[in-house]
Amino acid sequence: MSSDAFLLWVDTPVKVRYAETDAQRVVYHGAYIPWLEVGRTEYCERAGYPYPRMEAEGVRIVVVDLRARYRRAARYGDTVTVRTRFADLKSRGCRFAYEVRLPDGSLAVEAETDHIFTDVTGRPISIPRAVREAFVSFAGR
Repeated sequence: MSSDAFLLWVDTPVKVRYAETDAQRVVYHGAYIPWLEVGRTEYCERAGYPYPRMEAEGVRIVVVDLRARYRRAARYGDTVTVRTRFADLKSRGCRFAYEVRLPDGSLAVEAETDHIFTDVTGRPISIPRAVREAFVSFAGR
């Protein structure tokens, strides 16, 4: 689903809560989407540009597309690993790639989110130089 331009993955553990499952204690497909945000938030923090810093500087990172492929089910009580990496960088946007891994290491979900950068009014902007440099430096392109 994604290119290998950036290779560094950030792993974030997530414990499956009962409320995220159906009657068979299998994770509901929509529950994975907030986990992607958890992984993306951790990635930005580790890269040195957490969301609160971007917001304080008047920058927003907006999801414009999401693709997910479900492979295997996670279940109540599992601790899954959300693996996140920077997958692509353009002048006004970027892509993150994700893998949700089950406790045995097998792939549950692979996903990508596309984003654009905006100002506080929602107008698209070029990625600020400091943000670009932080992500590229961290990702090791």
